[in-house]
Parts: sequence; structure tokens; C-alpha cells
Amino acid sequence: MANRPNILFIMSDDHASQAISSYSGRINQTPNIDRIAQEGARFDDCFCTNSICTPSRAVILTGKYSHLNGVKTLVDDFDGRQPHVAKMLQQGGYQTSMIGKWHLGHGGNSDPTGFDYWCVLPGQGLYHNPTFYDMGKEITVKGYATDIITDMSLDWLEKRDKDRPFFLMCHHKAPHRPWEPSEKHKDLYEDINIPEPDTLFDTYETRSDAARLAEMRISRHLRKKDVKQDPPDHLEGNDLTRWYYQRYIKDYLRCIASIDDNVGRLLDYLDEQGIADNTLVIYTSDQGFFLGEHGWYDKRFMYEESLRMPFLVRYPKEIKAGTINKDMIVNTDFAPTFLDYAGLTIPADMQGCSLRPVFQGRLVEGWRQSMYYRYWMDRDDHCVAAHYGIRTHQYKLICYYAPGRFYNGKYPEGTERTEWPQWELYDLQKDQYELNNVYGDPDYASTLAELKTALHQLQMELKDTIQTSES
Repeated sequence: MANRPNILFIMSDDHASQAISSYSGRINQTPNIDRIAQEGARFDDCFCTNSICTPSRAVILTGKYSHLNGVKTLVDDFDGRQPHVAKMLQQGGYQTSMIGKWHLGHGGNSDPTGFDYWCVLPGQGLYHNPTFYDMGKEITVKGYATDIITDMSLDWLEKRDKDRPFFLMCHHKAPHRPWEPSEKHKDLYEDINIPEPDTLFDTYETRSDAARLAEMRISRHLRKKDVKQDPPDHLEGNDLTRWYYQRYIKDYLRCIASIDDNVGRLLDYLDEQGIADNTLVIYTSDQGFFLGEHGWYDKRFMYEESLRMPFLVRYPKEIKAGTINKDMIVNTDFAPTFLDYAGLTIPADMQGCSLRPVFQGRLVEGWRQSMYYRYWMDRDDHCVAAHYGIRTHQYKLICYYAPGRFYNGKYPEGTERTEWPQWELYDLQKDQYELNNVYGDPDYASTLAELKTALHQLQMELKDTIQTSES
């Protein structure tokens, strides 16, 4: 148990991997976040099990899927009385801290537990002059949220017991909507056009009704608060979409520029203190995000841009610098990994696996070849139908079961006449952008049968309930 590593877990909100230059470099540069990849590993196939903020955070803490940890939707508060990784690390001798975006409820059993110190934003929190709950006491801090969260994290690190390992969850609000850049970066990208995604003008042909009904189109559903001004009167069609895209994506990337600056501050602190070699550093986001792909913003869907999480990790003692890994990992794996590095027992009811042998570059016999996903918030915000599915290295099968669980007392216009369930099947090798649904294609009949069997098996193994007799 001696010389157990410190664990610095940095998580942003809605930071798509395609907006990290170590992944693509297509639309922005993130030199400080890239340092983690250059000095450690980049994971290309890290996926979330439920692409929405609150559930993903509960999965990360518990190592369990939403249906077992009790947080399926944005309106479900986390019950902090249940076992979770911070409690286990605290009991195992780690100093623990949670600073920034919590988004798992407030008050009663939903306040952070298992942390020696916590200071969290209420709900989504504010970008400018935010309010925090500091160990339950409400405070307001002048400044920009991303800088403040880092200031608080550095302050806690400076005051910690240097003789014991630490576990710090530094959770940024950014780049969550509405996008409000810092003063430092407010004019970044002002005189350039950000490259457009190939599917910006997607027409949703071949797909289920779910894609057509979703209310997250850049040209139709962004609001004035998102783009800060009304579009010019003469714009229409694709030109109007392009205008909205540029307005939105630039503020989104400006928020990320502040995150990158502050990741650099944390990495520099580890270097200055001489503890970088004994600190496991992870940078991730709670899920992916659409950056104009399919004409959308937001997340929720099982499509790649929403499903994929960035995951960069550095631990010089075990991880070879510059590693690019394509093993399939999911956010249930995070908690077991922390416990493994802490030398603590991984509870049998955690549904993830420790990533430590994968970090070390070992070939792990029996490592997962498929993952299970489920989104529960049927036609709530953004009108995305509830669905579940399976992703393998080559295929993705999605069932939109849409049981009619809605939150505003009525179905969004048009969805009450739609028949469910509906299915989509994608061959990711031939169709990386998921434009061609081959669910009814006879050439894929045997593949479809195999995937449905595998999907049922995963649901049983993970103790989820099969939702439709047609599945």
C-alpha cells in the first residue's frame, strides 16, 4: 500500500473529443490537455452508458449502470448513502475532494459524501461570479467559473497532508450551454471560420423517426441566448445554418480554451511539487456532444459523437508516453480503476473493470468486445426518444422503445402519432457517420440476429429490464 499514487480526475461537461486537438486538431488546439496524451495515453473508444450529465456522474462514482445506481435522468437525485468510490478511497486512507460541478442534487442525502472537502456549484451553476455550496454553506465568488474551480483545486492541493495520497475530482462547468467565454478568450476565432462537419446538412433519410423528431437542430432550436444576437434577415436555408453554426461553435471553443489554460495550471503544479510521476492524471468529459454533426448540438443519442467520451490518462510509472489505445472502455470502468490503483478491493457488484492492465499495454483475455447503452428521458428536453442498444467494434444496433414517459404533461407535437419501437442498425466500418440505417437490409439479416441475441445477453448480465417484446 506504500507509495500509492495520487489521483487527479479532471472532468468537463459536454466536451466532445472532436474538440481536442490530440484527437483530430480539425477545429481547435488544446496544447495543455494534449500534454496528458503526449506523456501518457489517448483512448479512442471510451463510451458513456447514458449520455446525459447527471446519470453519467452517478455511473462514474458507483461503477454501476443507471438502473442500479438510481440515477436514470436529470431529475433523479443521487442517494449518497449508497457505496461509491470516494467513500471507499476515503476509508482506504486517501484525502478526498470534490470541487466544481456536482449536478447530482443538493441537500439531504444528495450532498457529496465521502469527501473530506467539497465545494460545488448548485445545479448547472453560472459562468460568471458563480455561487457555490462550500461544505453546505452558500458563497459567491467573483470571477470566471473555470478559473475559480482551478483556484479552489490548487488551494486544496496546497493545504493537503503531503504524507497521504489524494483523490481530487476537479469538475468544470464548461463548456455546457449557454456558452459564455471568459474575458480573456471572448474574441478568439473572431476573424476565422471554423470548419464545418461533413454531416451539417443531414436530412435523416433511412433513419427512424427519432432523428427527425429531435429538437436540437442548430438552425431551428438554438435560442438568442445561445448565439447572442438575431441572424441577419436575408439568410435562409443552408446559409442560415452556417451562420448559427459559426456563432455557436466559436463560443463553445472559447469556453474550452479556458479549460485548456487551467489544465495547464494543474499540470504545472504537479511538476513544481515534484509529484507528477506519482500522480494518475485523467482528463475526460461526462459524455460526448454534437458539434454540428447531423445538424445538431447537445447529446442524448447513441450516435458516435454523443456516445464517445474523450479519455486521456498519464501515469509515467506505468503508461508509455504517446500510447494510442483502441480497446473499448466505458465509464463504469473508472471507479474500479481508482480502487485498483489505491490497492483496495473492487466490490463484486461494480459493473466495470479496472483499466490498469489496459493502461500498462497488456492484452487482457476476455476484454469487452461490446457495450450497452440506455437513454431514459423519453421525449423530454430536445425530444429525443428513449432508447437502448449495443455497440461492437463494427456494428451498432439501437432500439427506440419510447414508452411514453414524458415530463411536461404532453407529447411534443407529432410524436403522439409515431409508432414505437423503431430500430436502427449501422455498419460502422462502411458508414462511419451513421447515415445509412441497414436494419431492413437482407444482407445484414444474420448480423442483426446475432446482435439482438448479444443485446439481450448484455441486458441480462447487467440486470436491466428488456423493454419490448419485439426486441
